[in-house]
Parts: sequence; C-alpha cells; structure tokens
Amino acid sequence: MLKQQQDPILIAGPVGQLETLVISPKDGAPRGIAMIAHPNPLQGGTNTNKVVQTTARALSQHGYVCYCPNLRGVGNSAGAHDYGHGEVDDAQAVVDYARTQHGDLPLVLAGFSFGSYVAAQLRQRIDARHLIMLGAAVSPKYAMPSVPADTVVIHGEHDEVISLAQVLDWARPQSLPVVVFPGVGHFFHGKLVLLQQYVQRLIPAV
Repeated sequence: MLKQQQDPILIAGPVGQLETLVISPKDGAPRGIAMIAHPNPLQGGTNTNKVVQTTARALSQHGYVCYCPNLRGVGNSAGAHDYGHGEVDDAQAVVDYARTQHGDLPLVLAGFSFGSYVAAQLRQRIDARHLIMLGAAVSPKYAMPSVPADTVVIHGEHDEVISLAQVLDWARPQSLPVVVFPGVGHFFHGKLVLLQQYVQRLIPAV
C-alpha cells in the first residue's frame, strides 16, 4: 500500500456508486489529474493491483492526484461487469468528478491490461495530455482503437496473456513505439520498481 493512499471514496457513476482510491501528491497541491483503470475483474483485477498502484506511485510523485476506481461490479462498486463497454462511462464519471474537485488540470489516462482498453476508449472521447497503456489488451475480445502518436505503451517480452507479437501488429500500422521489458511477463513481476522509473521517465512532472 502507498503511504499517500487514502480510504476509498464513493463517486456517483452511471449505474451507481464507484469505489475509488484517491492518491494525492506528496509535495502539496495537485498539478495534474490521473485516472488509472484496473485489469480484468473476471481474473481478479481491482484497483489495488500492483501495476495500477505502481503507476499511481509514479504519477503522484510527479504532481498528479491519482484516481483509481473499481469499475462497475468490482469491490463495492455498483453494477455488473460490462466487458469494457459501460466501464468507459464509469471512467469518464471519475474524471468528471476529479475535475469538479481540482479544476481543469492536465489529465493522464492510464490502464493496465483490460484497463488499457478502457483508457484508450475514453481517450477517443476526451482530450488528455498523456495516455499510458501497460500490458495493452490487444486481442480479438477487445476492438482496441488507434491511439495518439505520443501514447506510452509498455509491454513484457514474455507476456503470457497478451503476446508482444499482437501488440506490435497493432502498433505497427500506427508507427507507434512500444517499450519492451525483456524477459518480463504480463504482471511485471520483479520489475515494478523499473516500471515506476520508466513511467516517470516517459511522463514528465507537471
């Protein structure tokens, strides 16, 4: 758990309350907002996932207040899993709430695995300074959209859930660079410190 982590708050979503962890910057008032979406709840994904929390740590140290929601049907969030459709509405509700609290600060959208699909879909709707996709859910299950040219994509060489080859096939027509962690699987086991460092290297402080 992060030292900055607060107790969960409840945010009004399209189908009910969304249980959300808010992680504030260590060094004062937020200078940016980040929304970080969790992996597939059908495989146990929640907002306490280590990749989600590592990303939040990296961004909070760069001045972002990080909102990590449990999307519909997860934890104490209302509703039922909607396979990446309604979850985009949930993520937008969290961003909208964050903006009511902090104003129109620079926005980062991020997601791990299933959450990367949610974040990428939301980026089609709203502007953001950065989009971060970790273990991107490029598979026949999800119609992953094209993304902005400055999107940060980080993937493990030996990802056993979404193969690196699938991600490269998706990225290639977009001329989209992919940061590859050699010898690493889907959950970045043993490389979370390195992951934090790379997120901070690729996403400048606000």
